[in-house]
Amino acid sequence: MNKLISQYYRCLLIVLLVSVVSVSLAQTSKPIPHLQKKGSATQLIIDGKSFLMLGGELGNSSSSKTSYMDSIWPTLEKLNLNTVLAPVYWELIEPQEGEFDFSVVRDLILGARQRNIHLVLLWFGSWKNSMSCYAPEWVKKDYTRFPRARDINNKSVEILSPFAITNLDADKKAFAELMKFVKKIDSENHTVIMIQVENEIGMLPSARDYHPEAKKAFSSNVPEELMNYLKNNKKNLMPEFLSLWEKAGLKERGNWQKVFGKDISTDEIFMAWYFAKYVEEIASAGKAEYPLPMYLNAALNRPGKLPGEYPSAGPLPHLIDIWKAASPSIDIYSPDIYFADFAKWCDLYDRGGNPLFLPEVRYEQSSGVGSNYETACGPKAFYAFGNHDAMGFSPFFIESTTGLVKEPITATYKILKQLPPLILEHQGTKSMRGFLFDKAHQADTILLGAYQLVVKHDFTLGWSSQSKDDVWPITGGMIICTGEGEYFVAGEGIVITFPAGKDGKSVGINSIDEGSFENGVWNPARRLNGDQSHQGRHLRIPKDEPGIQFLKLYKYE
Repeated sequence: MNKLISQYYRCLLIVLLVSVVSVSLAQTSKPIPHLQKKGSATQLIIDGKSFLMLGGELGNSSSSKTSYMDSIWPTLEKLNLNTVLAPVYWELIEPQEGEFDFSVVRDLILGARQRNIHLVLLWFGSWKNSMSCYAPEWVKKDYTRFPRARDINNKSVEILSPFAITNLDADKKAFAELMKFVKKIDSENHTVIMIQVENEIGMLPSARDYHPEAKKAFSSNVPEELMNYLKNNKKNLMPEFLSLWEKAGLKERGNWQKVFGKDISTDEIFMAWYFAKYVEEIASAGKAEYPLPMYLNAALNRPGKLPGEYPSAGPLPHLIDIWKAASPSIDIYSPDIYFADFAKWCDLYDRGGNPLFLPEVRYEQSSGVGSNYETACGPKAFYAFGNHDAMGFSPFFIESTTGLVKEPITATYKILKQLPPLILEHQGTKSMRGFLFDKAHQADTILLGAYQLVVKHDFTLGWSSQSKDDVWPITGGMIICTGEGEYFVAGEGIVITFPAGKDGKSVGINSIDEGSFENGVWNPARRLNGDQSHQGRHLRIPKDEPGIQFLKLYKYE
């Protein structure tokens, strides 16, 4: 009897220990990277903490070989970034159908982890910059089984047709295997924080696919799924798309030309729907394996160009509604910005609840052509975070730099990497603003923290010899209000003045301190109440000298 009692208590003890260990593991296990709303902003959460992405995207071929990455990791470490956006190539992970090799992906993840850098993986699957250049050889050569899209002359182009189920199934299988592998190797470490599905999808040189299956779909009725979405969300549709639908008569049933009109824009809408349905199948299959946040990037349409003259039907501002209707598994739609009017493109993508994430921005190096591009990358980053609660910023081909110390983005990221706690705290609260200036747009006036602030391009002071030039370099910054009359200002090439308020009282500078943050704690270094503030007339951060200043204002009469 004593022996039975002893065995009973031994078993009970084991059960209790197992229960304690299970509870402990459940309490310490952190959820995978995910998105979370904070006020009007959306934040990326990693290991339970909000994360601000200071990124850099690799050139198209850089991550295709481990030995090449070994040569550029040192460069990436010195750029002050915290995230690298790296391509993953279908042709390399599935060189033979059904045989997968993830060695390059594994080495990429381990290399980033070793350096405490996060990764965003870019899936170069069916499409990269419209074309199917990264499809495996066994897909490229078997064009009967894996058909291409056809142009208006019925000629095949190097674009896998989204109307072929064989194309979709092959891509979907490979992507699902990739996500399964990422989960296996990284689900506890969270080195990989986000996934881009495909790359810059679009039709060229025709606005739509003329494959027989595509022509059949084009002559059929618009899918009921899309029409229901448009009817149910009519009040919230993007104005560009709603205007087009209204022009065609707001019809709710019929084929594509009957509903949207006999115009080339209808071709683009049609292709957007079927591209988006294809992407949804791939993204949802990947999320079934490992549901990391997923986004899609867009090659932007040039002004004055017609569909087919640019990579058309991708997630462009006038087509976002189509993509949202067809691809609910895509969390973010992002612009790849190489054109002018950076602020305009940010505005167009920061709408309708779409978080602003900038995965690919023209890398304007110190050796860039034209004074307008010499230091523009840094000001654009300050602006995006300050004015749009951006989730991340990432110049393209970041490893191409040859002079790390002199690169503007290095200095900008040195400042920005001090600020995430402050920026993330104020995202979604309307207590933060960003600014971007050039010769055409020299100033903004805002009301923030009960004070009016006039923010201008540094050259408006007229002190620089360049101020008389026809083109001014782009400058910019951000202001965060931390209390009434208290502000942190970061950026370069900006000057701020403080006009009297509506109460008639004058506004003075109590103090300006230049300094830095260390582990989230502000450390003032210099008091700038003399010549640096023009004896209390303004706050100034000169061009090419990015920094942080803490400003206190007061009123008097």
